[in-house]
Amino acid sequence: MSRRTKLYEGKAKILYEGPEPGTLIQYFKDDATAFNAEKKGTIAGKGVINNRISEHVFTRLAHIGIPTHFIRRLNMREQLIRQVDIIPLEVVVRNVAAGSLCKRLGLEEGEPLPHTLIEYYYKDDALGDPLVAEEHIACFNWCSHEEMHDISSMAIRINDFLCGMFAAIDIRLIDFKLEFGRIYDGDYSRVILADEISPDGCRLWDMTTGEKLDKDRFRRDLGGEEEAYREVARRLGLLNGDDNSPGEVFDLSHHRSRLRPPPPIKK
Repeated sequence: MSRRTKLYEGKAKILYEGPEPGTLIQYFKDDATAFNAEKKGTIAGKGVINNRISEHVFTRLAHIGIPTHFIRRLNMREQLIRQVDIIPLEVVVRNVAAGSLCKRLGLEEGEPLPHTLIEYYYKDDALGDPLVAEEHIACFNWCSHEEMHDISSMAIRINDFLCGMFAAIDIRLIDFKLEFGRIYDGDYSRVILADEISPDGCRLWDMTTGEKLDKDRFRRDLGGEEEAYREVARRLGLLNGDDNSPGEVFDLSHHRSRLRPPPPIKK
């Protein structure tokens, strides 16, 4: 097997040089981090599950006209993707109060928002990915006015689609993170969806029980992270059957009782 050139290693993924110009290989790790990497751990099989879920979501988004960096899944842990110039913003789409929004504004977790809220965070680990306004983005030229319009429009369309997709499998989409990048054709560039969409970057709650099916189980020491990630994939129809071989098919019916629901929300 030929040695590959590693270009970048982040908290959850590694990027390698792709087989053709303008492509990369994205490898999904089992590493888990929280609170700006202050908490570190491992969720067994997470990379395999996230690879499958992200492939599924990006493929479905492409069917409704959302341009993405995804080309195809190569194996259990790797995808072939387009190389993009990442815009240094994390775009967080919120439907329900949770996480840092509750801490900043004193909201009760689980409180529905009056309407979908889009927040922007400057991507800089050393600074803790600070919340920024559109005025900051324009002032420091992190992206143009036209690009901001494209990003916000895509974020709303993605949210509408994902809310319906998850609701169909009895999962409530609380909030999620998106990243975007530029691809170039000569002097012309356009913005496309990049990174991943998985339980690592989404808050997903069971509609009936309120059970958390995402990385908050790791953040809050709730346990059952592996089962929660697999449950999302199972409901999406990506993992099924009785073969429990790693990363391919799982039957979670016997694991459901191991997932501890979150504490009740104060009224």
